[in-house]
Amino acid sequence: MHLALLVPAPFDTVSGGYEYDRRIVAGLRAAGHDVQVIELADGPDAACTALSGLAEQVRPLIDGLALPAFAGQGDTLAARGAAGLIHHPVSLETGLSVSETAALRAIEQLLFGCLSPVVVTSETTAEQLAANFGVDRGRIRVVVPGTDDAPRSFGSAGTECRILSLGALVPRKGHDLLLRALARLFDLDWQLTVVGSTQRDPVHAHTLAAMTEELGIARRVALLGELDSASLEAVWRETDLFALATHWEGYGMAIAEALKRGVPVAVTEGGAAGHLAEAEAGVVVPAGDHINLSKALRRLIFDRGLRRTMAEAAWRAGRTLPSWQSQVREFAQALTE
Repeated sequence: MHLALLVPAPFDTVSGGYEYDRRIVAGLRAAGHDVQVIELADGPDAACTALSGLAEQVRPLIDGLALPAFAGQGDTLAARGAAGLIHHPVSLETGLSVSETAALRAIEQLLFGCLSPVVVTSETTAEQLAANFGVDRGRIRVVVPGTDDAPRSFGSAGTECRILSLGALVPRKGHDLLLRALARLFDLDWQLTVVGSTQRDPVHAHTLAAMTEELGIARRVALLGELDSASLEAVWRETDLFALATHWEGYGMAIAEALKRGVPVAVTEGGAAGHLAEAEAGVVVPAGDHINLSKALRRLIFDRGLRRTMAEAAWRAGRTLPSWQSQVREFAQALTE
């Protein structure tokens, strides 16, 4: 199989979607497939130039983040037998204006119909594309992310509850809602660490930092930005609770990692996020609802025994998650069916 993954630069961006792409590319290459990665720079002609430069036998695989750059090239994509890799529709990003959302949605709806198959990373995204973007369900293939083996996190030894949230500091991740939820729990002993890029949306990242001051919780919140693997591993070791107030997730790889490590979770049901968290392993509240999130967090922060029970359930749930090896095989099969 000869593939070219077309994705916005840089390919080493730290995010769940890019990590999925990197793992699939590495796995396909290890299995003997010829896979190029074409990083699309900004500019109106970058996508067209990249597509026209592909050898005839190379099949384009378009990452959903890059899809809007191919506006007007639907016929070319269809003629080349292009496939899609959609983590979630870009038009579902939080923080877009009404006109931006409408324009992106129109582009995606048209171009989704020119890709076959459309590989998505969760059943929730598959349902979204079929119900709201008119994609024929028969052209959609679901290949959820894999997981790596990871050491169990036994949490902190102190009295405070150490909470971890992973995700770039962008509106869709809902870190502002998490801060508001925790600020109501001034009588409880907790510390929050947020790990994620501050450069994807520097204005929003600055707003979050200012919020911690306004809410009077700056001393309890560490906005660390991106961390290297060793530093993040150290944070995981002492994590008592994982929290994410996302508005939408195509899957929720950070939630899966928490379960793999035996860490109970408190998440919102945005997109596929709520489907990963089994009732015994954590709590799920409606997206955008910081009041009920705060109530759920109060129970978990206050009751260490409840957290221990949920940690056991999280550990068991994590053992059932698929490996990257199996998911690479599923991905290859999806492209050849």
